[in-house]
Parts: sequence; C-alpha cells; structure tokens
Amino acid sequence: ATLLPGLIEGHSHLLLHPYNETPWTDQVLLEPHSLRVVRGTVGAAATLRSGVTTVRDLGTEGADYTDVGLRDAIAQGIIPGPRMLIATRAIVATGSYNPKGAPELTIPKGAEPADGDDLIRVTRNQIGRGADWIKVYADYRWGPNGQAAPSFTEDELRTIVEVTESSGRMVAAHAGTAEGMRRAVLAGVRTIEHGDGGTPEVFRMMAERGVAYCPTLAVVDAITRYGGWTPGQEADPPRIEAKKRSFRLALDAGVPICFGGDVGPYPHGENWRELELLVEYGMTPSQALTAATRDNALFFGLDGEIGRVEAGLAADLIAVPGDPTEDITVMRGVSWVMQGGRIIDLPGS
Repeated sequence: ATLLPGLIEGHSHLLLHPYNETPWTDQVLLEPHSLRVVRGTVGAAATLRSGVTTVRDLGTEGADYTDVGLRDAIAQGIIPGPRMLIATRAIVATGSYNPKGAPELTIPKGAEPADGDDLIRVTRNQIGRGADWIKVYADYRWGPNGQAAPSFTEDELRTIVEVTESSGRMVAAHAGTAEGMRRAVLAGVRTIEHGDGGTPEVFRMMAERGVAYCPTLAVVDAITRYGGWTPGQEADPPRIEAKKRSFRLALDAGVPICFGGDVGPYPHGENWRELELLVEYGMTPSQALTAATRDNALFFGLDGEIGRVEAGLAADLIAVPGDPTEDITVMRGVSWVMQGGRIIDLPGS
C-alpha cells in the first residue's frame, strides 16, 4: 500500500447530483432545498470515503446558502464529510445565467445576479453569510446564438476581487472564453475554472501571474458520455477536443494546475475520474497527485495546514493499494482514510 496526504478536491458541487439522474434545471427549480441538503449529506460522506478530505465547493446552484449548514455540520462532527471551503450562491451578471423561460417570467437563477456598484453589496453579503471563497461567472452561454461570451466588464470583476481580497478571501472565476479568462486574470482572480477556449497568450498571462487553472476535465467527459459518446469507439467530440487542446496549452505554458473535476454532475466519491483524465491528457501520475494535494493546499491558502505528510500539519492521510505514481487507477480503491487524526469507517474495513 501507499500512504498519501488526503486529497483536496478543487471544484465540487455537493448540492448537485448526476445530470443523467436529474437535469440541472430540474434540480434548481423542482427539488426542495431540504432534499438537496440530504443528497449533499450523502455525497459528502461518499467524498470522504473516496479519500478526499477537503473540498472547495463552488456554488450551491440555486440552493441558496445551504452549503453553510453543510460545512458547519461537518466541522462540528455532526455528519461525516470533507472539510469544506464554500462559495455560497456565486455571482452572475444580470440576464446571463440559467434557468430561463418566457421573458415576462421571473425565474429563480442558479446563482445571484448583480452588476456595477451593486457587486460591492452582493460580494460583502455573501461573505457575511458564510462564503469562504467568492465565485464569479466571468462569462456564460448568453451570446447571440447561445455561445459563451464575457458577461462582466474587467472593472466589474476588479471590484469583486478588491472587495473579496479586503476580507482576506480569494476569487474563483468560471471562464470558458479567452476574453473572459483574460479579464478575470487581469482583475486578479486566484483560479480560472474550465478555460476551454484558452489561448497560448492567455495561458502565458496566467503562468506569469501565478493564476491556477482548474480544467474540470471529468465533468465534460461525463456530460459527453451522457449524450451517447463512447470513448475509444468514436472520434472525440468538439468539447473533448477543446478540453485536450486547452489543457495541453496550459501545461506547455507552465500554468499551475488545480485538481478539480466539477464533481456533482457525476457521482460524488468518483473524484478519481479527474485524476485519471489529468494523466490521460498529459500529466504524469506524480504531477496529478501533487496537484491534488500540495498544490491545491497552496492555491487555497491551506499549505500550513494540509496537503503534505509532515509533522505539524493536520493528520489527513489516505492509503491505496499499489503505487499510484505508477498506476493512477489505484486511486479508485482507497482502503484507509484518516481525517484530522481520526480514522474514518469505510465499508468492508
């Protein structure tokens, strides 16, 4: 067996469950918050059992501030789960985000809309209600033909970053377009999520400024499979090609890589999917494991607490059969988990 630090998931949505069970829009509009919290409780336990001892959970997707109670219940030992860094409601530009319907209807959104000077109030309010991170959607699928397009100006993004950093916190930006990424990087965000449309120029800028890239490979792989794609039997669809291309550009530019699969749209506890794809798309197993431990701890400001097997740090430890630096797939079979010095009961252990 191999002993490792507990894994740190960089992009989770514990208040979502797989889209092949229930589409995102139905989860946001039809599922009671109480149901979503119960699902999140089950997902948190599965996440911990899989060897993930900390998660950065980037938005409740329409479930209001329910992640605050989930985080606190775990911290107080009421329920098992990973240590949580939460982003509460997340922030979107007015008119950009989903769900949408007839124009005369006011439909609840999957995040909190705000613009201009009101971004100061909304950012402060989310922090005041419990956010550890602020997540902003620097772009979204609201272009003329439904394509992704920037949704905030650079000045608006800078306002969010300034308010967030004054509170000692950091900003994660959803950004899939080169221009959305560029604006977010110049505004001072800590991490870029997704980045499918990144260019060599944007990735060079990220590398120069130390902005980490969370490529979320596994969520696109999962959603594409839900749509009928069978890897190895069919050519890569455009979204998979875009992921592979952007990830390679980021690696070539020397961008710091964050381990985060956007888990929730695929099952909690299968966080290993992102590790396997990081390796398949170009990292070595050792690099992928370092991203999921030491590097994520550094990006999230937790490097003095977790992420390494070292005296003085929290005893977040896991064991796997075999050697994951030779075969990353052994991470599917975590056999032992310790969180904060306490051994976690695993099925069959």
